[in-house]
Amino acid sequence: MSYSTDLTDTEWEIIEPILHQILPIKKATRPPNWTKREILNGRFYQLKKANLSDDSGWIELWNLSVTGKPR
Repeated sequence: MSYSTDLTDTEWEIIEPILHQILPIKKATRPPNWTKREILNGRFYQLKKANLSDDSGWIELWNLSVTGKPR
């Protein structure tokens, strides 16, 4: 299933090389559960759906990104 917030192939072609430059190289221990593209698509979806009319939406996103759990 795709969403309106998902990266297009053209957008991904631009972003992917940048990610390789800025993200640290990790020792490969096991395959990841999600691709970097899937993670970014999820974050963009969360940003679109968050209630950003007040600070609670941003706080929720921050807690999710730091702890992996909502408040």
